Amino acid sequence: MPRPPKPPPPDDLVASFLQFMEFERHSSPMTLRNYEQALRQFRETHAAFVAWDQCDAADYRKYLFDLMKREVGRSTIRLHFAALRSFHKYLGRRHGWKHNPLLEVQLPKREKKLPVVLTITQVVEMLELPMKVEHPKQAPDWAGERDAAVLETFYSSGLRLAELVSLNVEDIDIITECARVMGKGRKERMCPLGPLALNAIQRYRAKAKVHEGPLFISKLRRRITSQAVADIVDKYWKLSGIPVHITPHKLRHSFATHLLNNGADLRAVQTLLGHASLSTTQIYTHVSTQRMKEVYDKAHPRA
Repeated sequence: MPRPPKPPPPDDLVASFLQFMEFERHSSPMTLRNYEQALRQFRETHAAFVAWDQCDAADYRKYLFDLMKREVGRSTIRLHFAALRSFHKYLGRRHGWKHNPLLEVQLPKREKKLPVVLTITQVVEMLELPMKVEHPKQAPDWAGERDAAVLETFYSSGLRLAELVSLNVEDIDIITECARVMGKGRKERMCPLGPLALNAIQRYRAKAKVHEGPLFISKLRRRITSQAVADIVDKYWKLSGIPVHITPHKLRHSFATHLLNNGADLRAVQTLLGHASLSTTQIYTHVSTQRMKEVYDKAHPRA
């Protein structure tokens, strides 16, 4: 019987890099997990790996070619190399490494995919479903109110999935009608919540008797997980008649695009989304322009 392959020895450089990213750069748990996986995958696929200072540009080009040959998506490839580039920058700054071989590796251009956006009618259909459908007998009697509050909060605030999951009761300010959110890089921002979302949260809290601690909880009364929230969104998408697969991030896309379609300022939307760069937010202007052209083509007699 063949012996299982030996795991790679502990990598002190990677461990110190991840500590730096967590405690000094305040990277999110998801970023840390993605970076750790990317660095480990490079080591595991590099048959002749000895040490990081023995890797040159040719090794990284071969890794890039292997990923492309396996038809890995461009966004995933760029994520892998973002981890490798950040790692080598860290090695240069903290460990005095003089040469960064990643500077000699040219990555494929980012795919320019426009985000999928729901219509307002589709969003409303999704948001109303939790209070219309029957819930399993094993579910708590407040499951519908919680699910409605989760969906309303997503669309009302445009939060990221991790941001919604990390909300605590005290983060919701009924007086200012805002949620205090801890975003990427531990940057705090205030996100307005509409009256429908606030009412949904109040109904859920009253029925579930949630008075402190995590805002959204599981039936075991623990903080709800990101996977559980994704499952909630997926559940109501399947119950709806909407042909486009809906995810938490698509609700965020829809939030931003609907704001811009109704005249919101791009800088304001950038602040609401917690984007560090305006260029990240600008993709939503392309969605709005595309929709405008579609309406024009259908409505204009000479189009």
